[in-house]
Amino acid sequence: MASLVAYDDSESEAETEPVGSFNAASQTKDTSDVLKPFGQDFASEAAGVTEGAVLPTEHGSCEDPAGHRLPLVRLWRSDPGSCPSQRLQWPRTEPDVTFPTDKPPRPSLWTSHIPAGHVPLGAARFRQVKLSWGTYHSPEPSFCAQTKSETPGKNVNSLQRKRCEDCIVPYTPKRLRQSQALSMETGKSKDGEAQGPSAGRAPAPLCVTPRVSEFIQPYLDSQYKETTIPRKVLFHLRSHRGPVNSIQWCPVFAKSHMLLSASMDKTFKVWNAVDSGRCLQTYSLHSEAVRAARWSPCGQRILSGGFDFTLHLTDLETGTQLFSGQSDFRITTLKFHPKDHSLFVCGGFHPEVKAWDIRTGKVVRSYKATIQQTLDILFLQEGSEFLSSTDASSRDSADRTIIAWDFRSSAKISNQIFHERYTCPSLTLHPREPVFLAQTNGNYLALFSAVWPYRMSRRRRYEGHKVEGYSVGCECSPDGDLLVTGSADGRVLLYSFRTASRARTLQGHAQACVGTTFHPVLPSVLATCSWEGDIKIWH
Repeated sequence: MASLVAYDDSESEAETEPVGSFNAASQTKDTSDVLKPFGQDFASEAAGVTEGAVLPTEHGSCEDPAGHRLPLVRLWRSDPGSCPSQRLQWPRTEPDVTFPTDKPPRPSLWTSHIPAGHVPLGAARFRQVKLSWGTYHSPEPSFCAQTKSETPGKNVNSLQRKRCEDCIVPYTPKRLRQSQALSMETGKSKDGEAQGPSAGRAPAPLCVTPRVSEFIQPYLDSQYKETTIPRKVLFHLRSHRGPVNSIQWCPVFAKSHMLLSASMDKTFKVWNAVDSGRCLQTYSLHSEAVRAARWSPCGQRILSGGFDFTLHLTDLETGTQLFSGQSDFRITTLKFHPKDHSLFVCGGFHPEVKAWDIRTGKVVRSYKATIQQTLDILFLQEGSEFLSSTDASSRDSADRTIIAWDFRSSAKISNQIFHERYTCPSLTLHPREPVFLAQTNGNYLALFSAVWPYRMSRRRRYEGHKVEGYSVGCECSPDGDLLVTGSADGRVLLYSFRTASRARTLQGHAQACVGTTFHPVLPSVLATCSWEGDIKIWH
């Protein structure tokens, strides 16, 4: 009893304000992961949400005994700009949220001057509500919603009621605070699983319809004839929150409606980019930027590598990790062996290129060169040889800008391939002829022979776009007649492979277009990605 009297006396100085006064500087706002989409009724989606709802009181209204609004409500009304939703010009109506009424209301615990580890009872009982965006599927939207605390019940004396009105936190036993914090952490973990996997957590299985896309079905039984130049945008995908580094269609023709994208926002995504333009799954397995991600040749797995030095092979049907490796450098490029699909080669910020075996989870070969970074890798001769492009650009860089390697012996076949002082951020192989192309920082595409001695063509050069230090990708159409490349100014350029003349220019993106790829089955579908973080599907 003596300690209780001492506590009351120590708080007497803070009770000089009249009843109903409010100190906005000491009041903190509690936000929860609730998002209200445009034109959608909030009350129609969430269980327990009613029209004009407030916290239950003994009189069933939102006013306190003094006839004033609750402090949190007054704070929002007096300063609407304090909520991010008002700055984004979202609906100005207040989210109507009520807590479940299956239990009697408890005295509120305000969130100002809270001891360490303390969690309000109202926040612990509140359940997050996640609403759909309709056609725009963002797995990690920004949230802004206000929560309100409960008013004192009948069994609360006048002193405790006055403290609640004046934003003074009543004493809570330590055991009760610890149990509240534990229940709050459990609730957050469940909500995190519902929203999406965090870094290092196995994602949910990918829900893919067993049937083939109705747009792809007519082209499966016929041979690819001629590529049609795309003209219009079919889908504009904007779910990534960082630059998109690379995109790739699923190599299995029956599943080629799926598109893989790797981004600097630490995730890679799988899209249905033919039928609906919808994001099928988001994978957050890396703690840093995902620089490279590739489909396995069987179309059931995805190999990813990032700036966090890790490699992951994810099974799409089960969501499990079939392989996880720890590299000693940041990964910038990955390629599966074209014949033995259990082997892959990776390079990055390191003088070596390494070959891994998925079955053992170990490095089986190392390819050493006096370089600093590997930019891209390209397999030749059905996997017996491969090329690596590097960032070497010194005076004597002609002997290591592009290097040809023997895959089995790890020996250099040739390092006298590209004799100009430009780096080559990307390489691509022609599907019909024994040649390959290299994107150069000299703002042109160079053509090389894909057999020894890998001579460069002096007569054919593809110019007109800008690279300017970006890792701008290039690719040939499946029939080999067209060549597509991005540009640092956002354009998408298509060239005739035979004549090197420009066939069409698409005004694609606001920032640098760094990835382009033709659909392997549909003759007029093209996917492009940009440094802005968006993806466009052209047809």
